[in-house]
Amino acid sequence: MGLEVPGKGEAGPSALLTPPMSSSSRGPGAGARRRRTRCRRCRACVRTECGDCHFCRDMKKFGGPGRMKQSCLLRQCTAPVLPHTAVCLLCGEAGKEDTVEGEEEKFGLSLMECTICNEIVHPGCLKMGKAEGVINAEIPNCWECPRCTQEGRTSKDSGERRPREAPEEGGWRRLPPPRIGPRRPWPSAPQGSESEPGFLVLPPWAPSRELGGKPKPPLASAEGPAVPSPSPQREKLERFKRMCQLLERVPDTSSSSSDSDSDSDSSGTSLSEDEAPGEARNGRRPARGSSGEKENRGGRRAVRPGSGGPLLSWPLGPAPPPRPPQLERHVVRPPPRSPEPDTLPLAAGSDHPLPRAAWLRVFQHLGPRELCICMRVCRTWSRWCYDKRLWPRMDLSRRKSLTPPMLSGVVRRQPRALDLSWTGVSKKQLMWLLNRLQGLQELVLSGCSWLSVSALGSAPLPALRLLDLRWIEDVKDSQLRELLLPPPDTKPGQTESRGRLQGVAELRLAGLELTDASLRLLLRHAPQLSALDLSHCAHVGDPSVHLLTAPTSPLRETLVHLNLAGCHRLTDHCLPLFRRCPRLRRLDLRSCRQLSPEACARLAAAGPPGPFRCPEEKLLLKDS
Repeated sequence: MGLEVPGKGEAGPSALLTPPMSSSSRGPGAGARRRRTRCRRCRACVRTECGDCHFCRDMKKFGGPGRMKQSCLLRQCTAPVLPHTAVCLLCGEAGKEDTVEGEEEKFGLSLMECTICNEIVHPGCLKMGKAEGVINAEIPNCWECPRCTQEGRTSKDSGERRPREAPEEGGWRRLPPPRIGPRRPWPSAPQGSESEPGFLVLPPWAPSRELGGKPKPPLASAEGPAVPSPSPQREKLERFKRMCQLLERVPDTSSSSSDSDSDSDSSGTSLSEDEAPGEARNGRRPARGSSGEKENRGGRRAVRPGSGGPLLSWPLGPAPPPRPPQLERHVVRPPPRSPEPDTLPLAAGSDHPLPRAAWLRVFQHLGPRELCICMRVCRTWSRWCYDKRLWPRMDLSRRKSLTPPMLSGVVRRQPRALDLSWTGVSKKQLMWLLNRLQGLQELVLSGCSWLSVSALGSAPLPALRLLDLRWIEDVKDSQLRELLLPPPDTKPGQTESRGRLQGVAELRLAGLELTDASLRLLLRHAPQLSALDLSHCAHVGDPSVHLLTAPTSPLRETLVHLNLAGCHRLTDHCLPLFRRCPRLRRLDLRSCRQLSPEACARLAAAGPPGPFRCPEEKLLLKDS
């Protein structure tokens, strides 16, 4: 191993394996990189998840499986700090820069992590000045320690074995690093030659330091100052900033696009027009063997003098055309309205006398189970049985999980009514369905979780007329506001602010924690409701009835069916307010404890324009 044994004669194995103070015996974690934590102060830390990146779609709260365990791509901290458990490798104490006031004293008592050897120490414990270490101004508590700087080690050497220390009489001395063989010459151009005005051409394998571990002299050009070699931490930071800027150029529906734009302006770095799109797209270089690397294998890279940044253009030339957006892997399209053939071919080679239209009339008298049996008879019947006129309503309720074949079958049949009540449908599955069912008129989601129902906020449903959201868990005013308000991603110049439920005629909200604030939003963004179910809503009382029947309420003239059963805050004082609704035909006040049967009977006798009949107590009906 290159160790020299102290003293005379031969030494035993213990003398070789147990030096007084080796790098591996300085404590736990010596030389091992510590995982940094969020600073919780930068813009990336304080923003919310975008919900659209690869990592957000994997999160369970966005309907994913939750396997990656990664934060949002736009929430990656730009200045991560050391964990609170980090201590000095020499003295074993934490950072104590808060106990002093002077800048030099603060630096001496703060913890600094070396980017090469990954050791965390107090600069004061090393008994070396601040000028002997290279401090990274981009990342807090990060530097190249004086010992690694003196040895000439770089980040490329961090994966290799460190030079061992050998004892000698009276102390320790460090052995020289192993010699490295000569490098092969670069055939394209001589090293350090000037190719373009203001650029210095380097070979792709050009190292940042000379042989033997000594620092390489800085590169200089005739028109600019010397160019220092960028540190690996700075290169990673620059690649991350370019990746964020590229994501900001893509149209984003999140509300934080303006914040991201301001971040890119203040960061001081911009994406070069000649940069390879594959590198800036995901924040790392293209994989070996990719088309981008094959094209650039014979090219050159250039360093702009005085920039001090990473290598920008490779090769020098016009930027390649942008890569087309990646399409979905599994696209299910509905079948054509009249699939071929129009007749049923028989085994003898002739066609059946009945045409396709006659067969469809027969199939319309069959149920879902019988239709599935008919689809197994032959390929022609299987194609005919996918006709959406045979599937006006599909019921998948009470299923614990929905498989991909189920979702594909729903999309191919294009039903007008879909029942997903009390199922384990995820947000990703529901969003996938709704984006492909543009003709859906009735949607039942009662008993599902709000995590999956929140997909309604980003899915267009222009033909929806009935929406059932009864007994959904954890629904409050903020969630209903997200569902009722118009989408934030309106087109530029569009002044019309239509809510998502503008065309809904029947809305069922039984068992939700609705307040008067939610009812005001409901009156504003769902003005065409004719049937409203607010049964068993604990916060609905007399003021809520006043809002529904006020002169400024659009539901005053459109309400036909109103269900307020189980609303225990209703009293007899609210009953005369129902006379303001002239089109009211059904009023359900059953299980309302504070309503007396006599007051309900008086309302039934008087009625809005005519009297009601009471088949049950506190149930008022009027024949149309």
